[in-house]
Amino acid sequence: LEFRRVLFRSPRKLLEARFKKTVADQVKSNLVMDSLQQITDGNDFSAIAEPNMDYGAVSLPDKGDFTYEFKIEVRPEFDTPEWKGLELDKTEFVLTEDEVEKQLTRTLERVTPGEAWDGEARLGDRLVLSGSFTKDGRRISGFEEELITLRAKLSLADCIVENFGELVAGKKEGDTVSTTVKVLDTSLNEGLRGAEVNAEFKITEIRRVNVDTMTTKQLEYFGFDTTEELRDFVRKELERQSEYHQTQLLREQITSKLTTGADWELPQALVRKQADRELQRRILELRSNGFSDDQIRSVVNGLRRNIEESTRTALREHFVLEKIAEDLKIEPTEAEYDREIERIAEQSDSTPRVVRAKLDRSGQMDAVRNQILERTVIDRIVEAAKVKTVKGDSFLRADPPDFAIEHLVAPTSQALPEAKYDEKAEDGASDKAPIKPT
Repeated sequence: LEFRRVLFRSPRKLLEARFKKTVADQVKSNLVMDSLQQITDGNDFSAIAEPNMDYGAVSLPDKGDFTYEFKIEVRPEFDTPEWKGLELDKTEFVLTEDEVEKQLTRTLERVTPGEAWDGEARLGDRLVLSGSFTKDGRRISGFEEELITLRAKLSLADCIVENFGELVAGKKEGDTVSTTVKVLDTSLNEGLRGAEVNAEFKITEIRRVNVDTMTTKQLEYFGFDTTEELRDFVRKELERQSEYHQTQLLREQITSKLTTGADWELPQALVRKQADRELQRRILELRSNGFSDDQIRSVVNGLRRNIEESTRTALREHFVLEKIAEDLKIEPTEAEYDREIERIAEQSDSTPRVVRAKLDRSGQMDAVRNQILERTVIDRIVEAAKVKTVKGDSFLRADPPDFAIEHLVAPTSQALPEAKYDEKAEDGASDKAPIKPT
């Protein structure tokens, strides 16, 4: 009671001097946040980025209206395109057992060098290979025991062995093959540019990945009890990827039709700001659909080469799909967030709680929202479309035509590279992470 009496009798100017700044900052913060929320809820425009505002420059007047300015990027204004009744081709992919075996082999090759094979080499086998290159009887370079994959061509730093697959296929461990190669005209060794060089290759060992010969110890290391369990895992991953490719082909048709004439000018600064978000969105999308890190890196590298144009395209597509979502009052539910995060966690060998925390910290929950929203809108458009089913070719990427190793046939120095091949852990297991979680 005594404290209240003292406080009441304190001079106004003393209270203002002591508490005015603190109270003013709290009032200013509340007013700014409330006004921004009102703008967002007003549906007068759709913001596509955080406000660009110098909060420190905003001043609270002693009396009168409280005013402040800020800049914000907003979605272009446009009428919702007619999305019902589109004519679409839905591609059906038939997954074959050969494709399952091919993908299984590729998956195992990422984590194991395979088992020694006593038979003839065939395309796709892994070889422990040594090479020697001579000119006029003089050795100019060579390499020892490189682990390579047998492809139609062998790509070296300064030449290509065009007939490599024909030379080696059908050969066995210990065999030697010879051919002539031409040093590229761009070689750093000016004296050997365009020169023909004799090449000799010795097969030290042939290795082949064969799931049926895997031991119980190997299967346990990779996270499986039986070979059939391993095959089922790969088959399910391919089915998810098949659905993803089907959806992507439908999306491409839909967005192509709906964005006709959507040539809005997008500020360069906005495109650059959104570029990283678009990359993160694609990574999350691919990860939730069962793609490996190697496959994701390949897609992301392709996007990076033309990042600004691909971001512009992605933004235009998102604006249209988001406009349709607003008209249909579509907004992701908490259950949909949970399912999406569970899919990402499963592919990332993590837990949903950890994945959600990472997404929150990195500001990527917006990317998850957009991913769910766009997929839901695409499904609604397909439901209202005139769909014709067509048969699709295999969605698995073809094997590359060549295998590359870093070796100069005509080096400027005669120093030989060190052998890169090391024997792997016993039973063919590698020191990399097991397959199942990835």
